[in-house]
Parts: sequence; C-alpha cells; structure tokens
Amino acid sequence: MKLSIFQINAFTSSSFGGNPACVVPLESWLSDQTMLSIARENGVAETAFFIDKGDYIHLRWFTPDIEIDLCGHATLATSHCLFHHLNYHKDVIQYKSKSGKLSVHKTQGLYCLDFPTREGVVSTLPRKISEALSIAPKEIYKARDYMLVYDKQEDVETLLVHREIFDQINLNPGGVIVTAPGKTHDFVSRFFTPQATILEDPVTGSAHCTLIPYWSKRLKKKVMNAQQLSERTGDIGCEIKGRRVLISGAATTYFEGSFYIDKD
Repeated sequence: MKLSIFQINAFTSSSFGGNPACVVPLESWLSDQTMLSIARENGVAETAFFIDKGDYIHLRWFTPDIEIDLCGHATLATSHCLFHHLNYHKDVIQYKSKSGKLSVHKTQGLYCLDFPTREGVVSTLPRKISEALSIAPKEIYKARDYMLVYDKQEDVETLLVHREIFDQINLNPGGVIVTAPGKTHDFVSRFFTPQATILEDPVTGSAHCTLIPYWSKRLKKKVMNAQQLSERTGDIGCEIKGRRVLISGAATTYFEGSFYIDKD
C-alpha cells in the first residue's frame, strides 16, 4: 500500500526550527496499531492522520508511543498541508477530533488554531516530578498537564530534568509545562513528557490551552506573544476568547513524498 506523507515544521518559518510533524492523508482509517507503527517509524513527536469527509476533516494524532487527544503543532501542520499542498478551497478548515470540533483559518500569512481552553487549577506536585527538577517552581497548576510557573526566563532556560526519576511517573497523555515571564515575549515555556520517546517537545500548541488563560489573567491581556525555549524554538501568537483560545503560527514544509506499508 502506497501512502503520501509530508513533514512540516510548525510554529516557524525555518527549515530547522519549530516542531516537526508528519502528515498522512488517508481515504479510510488504518488500524490503530498500523498508525502507531507509522508514527514510530517517522520518529517525530507527532504524526497526524486525516480523512476529508466534506464538511469536516477527521483528524487523529499519534506519538511514537500512544494516540493523543489533542495536538496543536500537528494540527497546524495538517492545515498547512491542506492549504498549501492539497489546494483546500474553503476559508476555514473544520476538524473533528477526540477533543471535539476544532477550526483553523489563515490570517496574515499565519495559521490560526481555534482550540478549547484547559484552565489549570491550583495543585500539588507529585514527589517524583519534584525530585526530577533542578529548580523548584513557585506555582503549580493541573489541567491535562501540570503547569509549573517560575519567576524568570532564565529558570526555564536552565532547568534540567533528571530523566531516570521523571520517567517513574505516568501522566499519559499529559506532560509537564514549565513557564515564566519572557524577556522579549509575554511569556516563555518548555514542555516535557515522562515515559515518552521524545522527552522535550520542541513547540507544544496544546500546552497553550492552559498557558494562555493563566497568562491572560496575570498580565491582564487578551492578545499575547509567546516563545517555546526548546533547542529548535518556536513563536506562538496567543489570544483568549471566552472558553476558546486562538493559537497562531507559521509553518514550512521540510519534505513531501510517499512510503509503502503492508496492506492493512
């Protein structure tokens, strides 16, 4: 069976920046195990599979380890694939996913994701996460992910994670966001996933479903700009609209091609 594939860097206009995602268009779903195997073979943080059913694009996301319930950068990559490579003719892409209905539109050369908020509540940090971090956070919140707030950007930049300890906790499908006020951006962040093939995600769109509500309240701003401080880095436009967040970014194609698998 021959399938098309696109590798697209999300939240960047650089060939070697942002968060790479693979996008695989389908006419019908493959088995879950086959899609997981493809994601493992691709070796990037997320592989998106989609089926165009007319009114909606049905979208699923797989890491090399599990199917995940929401992924921002792979949704942005899928949208770039549809608009840029597959000549999608509507102004807005409507998706159906495990996180409900999502939409994406283009604005000023960027892709704008309309996602649900996932506001964190004050929490306590599991001992194993605390022991794994080189710097203790000042505030702790929990939604799907833990969100740990630090005083300054340098804390986020220099934070080290002791993986052997960190991997002893199971947060599937969640992870740990670390964040602080930014020097040149409203806020900065990094994202870590225990027990995952890829420990640090380069740019995590879904984490901003929790980050944006927090920083909007703290900074008293509805429109913000953010940066994820991984080695590849990425820039994220942020806006809160009630119980939704708008997450914007650029995208660039790294390669397009095809691959072959055994018939499912």
